[in-house]
Amino acid sequence: MSLWLWILAACAVGYLTKLAGYLVPVRWLERPWVTRTAGALTIGLLAGLTAMNAAASGQEVVLDARLAALAAAAVALALRAPFLAVVVAGAAAAALARLAGAA
Repeated sequence: MSLWLWILAACAVGYLTKLAGYLVPVRWLERPWVTRTAGALTIGLLAGLTAMNAAASGQEVVLDARLAALAAAAVALALRAPFLAVVVAGAAAAALARLAGAA
């Protein structure tokens, strides 16, 4: 199979998955356990993606300036800082960590 055929197949699968979401009856989505499960899955997936992007490089776990940026952003969020302040705090923490010698 050519690369373009695989790309078109992946597009079709993505489209059909989204279409299936629209075809789910509303009464199924209004059940309390569905709402709780969807919320928990969303939080878990985002936490996993954040952890992998902050602490992994390829196949290795790397402790570098990204973790300092993540920690600073988490503290800023805990203090209910505005989004721009969270971004600036993370960037400043990463810059200071790199200045201190973190990779």
